[in-house]
Amino acid sequence: MSTFNAETADNLEDIEKQFAVVAVEQAETYWKLLTSVPGSKLRLTKFDDEIYENFMERFPEYKDVERVKKFTEEELKTKEAKERWRKFFSIFEKKIEDYNFGTLLRTDASAEYGQFSTCFVVRLQFYAFEIARNKHGLNDWIVGQK
Repeated sequence: MSTFNAETADNLEDIEKQFAVVAVEQAETYWKLLTSVPGSKLRLTKFDDEIYENFMERFPEYKDVERVKKFTEEELKTKEAKERWRKFFSIFEKKIEDYNFGTLLRTDASAEYGQFSTCFVVRLQFYAFEIARNKHGLNDWIVGQK
């Protein structure tokens, strides 16, 4: 029996497509949830408060609600940002299942998922932003949308 080594494995197009399908399905499921329940009433994990507190502590720039509401993908992808996020991830890697799986995140909380308002992130980044948005009521407008 051989073991799978992600470092030496071929980057198979079918596997990438499967990850993309799962990410889209998760986005659709989250959107449907937000159309039914105000985000301010949702808990995404049992660690929501801890995620939020650590997010605000380690990324104080997002204490500005406007920065949580709308950001650019580039600000998450700089070398410095990636290092800061890695340290954040290490806090939760044993607590949050699949914390590093890829998922879709809206870059603008006032917009639906779309080609120009969505980026691909690690699930824990999704939780950080969406928990903060929900705590500030930034997703409440979605209830009743189709």
